[in-house]
Amino acid sequence: MMAAVAWRSLLPVIMISIFMVYEDWVSFPSCKLLPSTTYSPDKHVENVDDSLEDLKVMMVANLLLLGSEAGFVNLYFRDYYMSKFFKKSFQSLNPDMLLVLGDVSAKGSELSRTKWLSVLHQFDNMLGPFLDLPLHVILGDRDVGECSGLCANSVTWIARNFPGLDSSGCGAFEISNISFVSLNAVALLCGNNKLRFDVEKVIERESVGLQMEIEGMDETNNGFGMFSEMSNDFRWRVNAMKSGSGPVLLLHFPLYRSGKTHIWEGSTFKSIIDPSGKVPASAQREGFSGTGPYDLSQTVPPNATEYIFHALKPRIIFSAHTQEFSDHTHPDGTREVTIPAMTWKVRDDPGFIVATFQRNKSAEDPN
Repeated sequence: MMAAVAWRSLLPVIMISIFMVYEDWVSFPSCKLLPSTTYSPDKHVENVDDSLEDLKVMMVANLLLLGSEAGFVNLYFRDYYMSKFFKKSFQSLNPDMLLVLGDVSAKGSELSRTKWLSVLHQFDNMLGPFLDLPLHVILGDRDVGECSGLCANSVTWIARNFPGLDSSGCGAFEISNISFVSLNAVALLCGNNKLRFDVEKVIERESVGLQMEIEGMDETNNGFGMFSEMSNDFRWRVNAMKSGSGPVLLLHFPLYRSGKTHIWEGSTFKSIIDPSGKVPASAQREGFSGTGPYDLSQTVPPNATEYIFHALKPRIIFSAHTQEFSDHTHPDGTREVTIPAMTWKVRDDPGFIVATFQRNKSAEDPN
């Protein structure tokens, strides 16, 4: 009888201990190195100096915060553990910068500005120690909505609340000698929309700047008057830059895909070629609802993808939206890594990417 009483008195202590161990385990990040066969070092970089300091960038996407509309489960379990996950990731990985590739809000396009402010407040609280690091956030379809309801004034207001974005939701910056360009990919899905034209101006401006930097002012000016027609209504300047010599490109929607895509299936790294140009169906997780304004297989249209490749010649591309990790190789050899969702709202195993860049602008395998 005494033993039974003693056991009952210890039960709360045991339960609390189990909970603390579980809490520490579920919020502690674990990493997988991508197979080296999926990536070849940048062929434009020679004589790598190992003494140069690396830039370590943590990339997340699809946080799907609800702000003041968060219920009990989201507020005290899913979002609570996501906050701890951020803190543990910061402590264990010690990144130099944080990139968020869209869908900060679960339904930002439906929110009033007051409710958006509650999402931004929740976002700041969740980031914790990351607020002391360089931070760049791009806009997703859940943040701004689909083309039929895309409002330039709303996009401008949302963009002003994130560092480094212009009124169209695009940005460009350089850190540790690495150039980054982020685009409002949602606007690129639209037809005759002012925001889409503004994004095209950003692409053209960055293209001109890159050519001036790489080729020299005189050579670049000689080619400015020459244009080449492409499909639909896109027109581009002639660009003599080499493929892969441009910036790191960041956008929410993946670019149109032709070529080989590598995905994780269980513990196996599998290669898939999908002729449709969309994200392979096997790369999308089943059993979760609420995909947002656009289907999870949505990509940037082929003509816009072609335009981006011609104008920017990206060194490597990071995208999101699909909620799953994938590693795609485009026909010109450019690599595109898609970031998994960083939330328990759509996955049972939230994820992120850590990419390491050398200061001579080469990129090592992301984790």
